[in-house]
Amino acid sequence: MNYANFSFPFFTILVAVISYYATRKTDEDSSDGYFLGGRSLTGVVIAGSLLLTNLSTEQIVGLNGAAFKEGILVMAWETLAAIAMVVTAVVLLPRYLKGGITTVPQFLETRFDKMTKTITSGLFLSGYVIVLLPIVLYSGSLALNSMFNVPELLNVSKTTALWITVWGIGIIGSIYAIFGGLKAVAVSDTINAVGLLVGGMMIPIFGLILVGEGSFTDGISILLEKAPEKFNVIGDAKSSIPFGTIFTGMMLVQLFYWGTNQAIIQRALGAKNLKEGQKGLIYAAFIKILGPLIVVLPGVIAFYLFGETLENPDEAYPELVKKVLPPSLVGFFAAVLFGAILSSFNSALNSSVTLFGLDIYKSHINKEATEKQVVKAGKKFGILLAIISMCVAPLVMYAGSIFGYLQEANGIYSIPILTIIVVGYFTKKVPASAAKFGIISGSIMYIISQFILKPFVFGNENYPHFLHVMAILFVLNIVIMLVIGKLKPRKTAFILPYTKQVDITPWKYVKLAGIIICIIVIYSYLHFS
Repeated sequence: MNYANFSFPFFTILVAVISYYATRKTDEDSSDGYFLGGRSLTGVVIAGSLLLTNLSTEQIVGLNGAAFKEGILVMAWETLAAIAMVVTAVVLLPRYLKGGITTVPQFLETRFDKMTKTITSGLFLSGYVIVLLPIVLYSGSLALNSMFNVPELLNVSKTTALWITVWGIGIIGSIYAIFGGLKAVAVSDTINAVGLLVGGMMIPIFGLILVGEGSFTDGISILLEKAPEKFNVIGDAKSSIPFGTIFTGMMLVQLFYWGTNQAIIQRALGAKNLKEGQKGLIYAAFIKILGPLIVVLPGVIAFYLFGETLENPDEAYPELVKKVLPPSLVGFFAAVLFGAILSSFNSALNSSVTLFGLDIYKSHINKEATEKQVVKAGKKFGILLAIISMCVAPLVMYAGSIFGYLQEANGIYSIPILTIIVVGYFTKKVPASAAKFGIISGSIMYIISQFILKPFVFGNENYPHFLHVMAILFVLNIVIMLVIGKLKPRKTAFILPYTKQVDITPWKYVKLAGIIICIIVIYSYLHFS
């Protein structure tokens, strides 16, 4: 157990030291240097950062809990992400890098107007502050405390241990995000991503060996034989992911997340050129296809081992880790999970700092600010945001079913933002008034649908799945914007300027690799249907 105690601080400190040496020459007084890592990120670094920004304990624990309950149909959240990443690499990223943007809302200012940009930045920031940062801290701390008996280790109550872990993650994550900039975040993410792939794969491997009583292959055979119902990807109408939603709202949610969400796309925006950005997205997409092995399969293994004895499905992954992980690897796995939690927190925080500094402070508070002043203001905002998040996160434990509510609430802004970006890129005459109307009408219609009509008029059982609702409103919003564009078009057609900040020569294999990824995803559905 001494090794376990030693390996946690060793791996964590090693990541910090490597990140420091990799970023010490980056000019962090400039916007590009601080917010985009000097536009120097390579494909491997982008891929690692993308994967670890996305993968956190909330996803590892939550998706495995869903798999414990419903089986591998929940893998849609992982495998379909790969297709969305291909679309981002081929369609969206070339346009982003051509325009030389630092934030997604900056494009909206170029395409529409400053108010559209400000509204969008405000929506992103409110989502990060209210939803993402506190929940990442809370769920991550809860997972670490339960898996590794932190209260017992420190001889404190569960509540005290939660506060200690929240502030530990928050402070270390803030140092990366606020004082290191995007490059420090991306480099640390890449190292932690390797650790997460190794550590994450250990759990299903050890689990299958346990199921097979010493034989890995027997474990697979027994699992397929004893729990065949868990290996069907086709969800019925009562499941969390009805099969039809894969062709409607599911793909829209994935496109919003991987193609327009600032916390994610900022990694690709920091690419040294389009070729490296596309490589990063494609590499990450290939690995994402294997994601279910880490975030879905352990849930099915836990179902076989524990059956119906677990009252809460979210306990499936922590209980499996406790049962199958050798004591000598506990410290390493704790460090890997710590890195995953850290990544999600510092990535969201870094994106919040970027959005505030460039889209709020520079645009509205101090229009004459130098780049150094913008970076400094962003850092101050980041410190305030981190402190608020660390104070709020432990209080989430008293909020009951806040997780499910907040996930559905994210639709209030995700689809409207995706709508105006799609219309902005693929039309030339739709005016700024249509974009502002699209954001407001999209948000209001979703609120009326999910929080008035669904519970009070039609009832939850008789109402369409929220992913279907998102698709309906997406189409309706686009139609409204196109009609406005027809009736009151821009005086001049929009032409995306080429800033020449980076080379936008595409990677010659991007389309071939994208097709291969799509074929693998389709095959996986055919195989398990």
